Amino acid sequence: MERLTEDQLTELGEMFRMLGDPTRLGIILACMDEPLSVSLMARRLDASQSLVSHHLRLLRATRLVKGHRQGRTVLYQVSDDHVRTMLQNMVEHIHEETGETP
Repeated sequence: MERLTEDQLTELGEMFRMLGDPTRLGIILACMDEPLSVSLMARRLDASQSLVSHHLRLLRATRLVKGHRQGRTVLYQVSDDHVRTMLQNMVEHIHEETGETP
């Protein structure tokens, strides 16, 4: 494993801190397979649009999700395959314990 600078360690720690919040984790998992709007995410997560927007701002700042405009709507999705693969592996790890399939 390659060594990280202090700044890189801080950035990595911040990413994991973002993933430690159940609402933010739910948002990321919701937009892993397809880009979603704030309103659709809010409905799926049974949360307010303002709460989802607040968390998306934090997740975008740590480069865990990205948004792109489609007309007047912004659609959000997991930022890249690194994040997607890590989360898929962690979900599979959770299911190993229970014997379930994801």
